[in-house]
Amino acid sequence: LTAIGQYIVDKKPDIVVNIGDFYDFPSLSSYDKGKTSFEGRRLKDDIEYGKIGMQKLLNPLREYQKSNPSYQPRMVFCLGNHEERLKRVSNNNSEFEGFIGYHLLDLEKDWEVHDFLKPVNIQGINFVHYLSNPMSGKPYGGSAATQLKSVGTSFCVGHKQTLDVAIQPVLDGTMRIGIVAGACYPFDESYKGFQGNTHFRGVVMLHEAAN
Repeated sequence: LTAIGQYIVDKKPDIVVNIGDFYDFPSLSSYDKGKTSFEGRRLKDDIEYGKIGMQKLLNPLREYQKSNPSYQPRMVFCLGNHEERLKRVSNNNSEFEGFIGYHLLDLEKDWEVHDFLKPVNIQGINFVHYLSNPMSGKPYGGSAATQLKSVGTSFCVGHKQTLDVAIQPVLDGTMRIGIVAGACYPFDESYKGFQGNTHFRGVVMLHEAAN
C-alpha cells in the first residue's frame, strides 16, 4: 500500500480511483461462518486494520502535499461488495440502523464516495466495483470483451481477481474500452488454491483516457 501511494506521488495522475473491496470484513463473511477459520474474527479489528491500511496508502501523498499543496488529485472511491457487508448488517438487523454503517470507515474524509454498484462516469468511462446484470443483480460473467458487448459503454471494474482489457472500435471511429482489474494484494487466498492464486496483482494507469 505504501508503494502504491508512492506510485501516485511519482506519476501524479489527475484522478485516483479506488475500485472497492479495500476493506475486507472477514468478520462479516457469510461464507465462512461456522468454519474453524472464522474463530477470533472481530468487526472492530476489521475496521481498525482497514484504517491503518488507508493511512499507509495515503501517507506518501499527504507528505508530498505538505511541500506541494497545488497537487490535489480527484480521489474517487467506489464501494465494493465487501464494504457493503457493513451496510448489510443494519439492513438485516434493524436494531443496528444508525449504529453500524459506512460512517465507521471515515472514507469521506479523503475520498469522494460512490454507492455500491452505482457507476461514476469519469471522462466517458464508467467506474464501478462490478457490472451487474439488470435482470438478476449478479455480476456479469465472461471476459472484458463479453462484458463490453453486454453494456455497450466503456468501463473499469474490480471484483474479479484478474487483469483483462478489451478494446472495441465503434462505427463512428471512436473506441470503447473495458478493463477488469480486481486484485492488488500480495498474499494468496487459501480458497483459490495454487492455480487460482497465479493471477495479476497491481494497479492500472490510464493515459489520455477522456472519451
